[in-house]
Amino acid sequence: KPQEKPKDSGKVTITKTFDFAGEEIKVTKEVDSNSKEAKSFLKQQEKLQSAAPGSLPTVSGVKRPSGMSSLLGKIGAKKQKMSTLEKSKLDWENFKEEEGIVEELAIHNRGKDGYIERKAFLERVDHRQFEIERDIRLSRMKP
Repeated sequence: KPQEKPKDSGKVTITKTFDFAGEEIKVTKEVDSNSKEAKSFLKQQEKLQSAAPGSLPTVSGVKRPSGMSSLLGKIGAKKQKMSTLEKSKLDWENFKEEEGIVEELAIHNRGKDGYIERKAFLERVDHRQFEIERDIRLSRMKP
């Protein structure tokens, strides 16, 4: 169940519970209180609080949910399932934070040895080679 813990610095801590391989996994994320995710989380919390059983009217003639079905609904409430990829991503993020290698990875990925930079370099070389070959072919065609 999501929980909210507001902080002084304008951040909101969101805790969500997922079901992964029969285990209960709790994911805690700290986001800015002005972000879209924080606002939707706060709206969801308000809906949950307004749907509390104590807020239902007890006036005669108003049908209240039966005790057994509402009880089973609370017990059998399904948790969101977490895929293997999401779990792996979560574990990797936690490992990076525990080991303190977030900055080191960011610096390494920006350097010359980064995968994206190498791919871009190879594409530029391929394009230049194509242009050179094209120019040679065109020059041979014209007498």
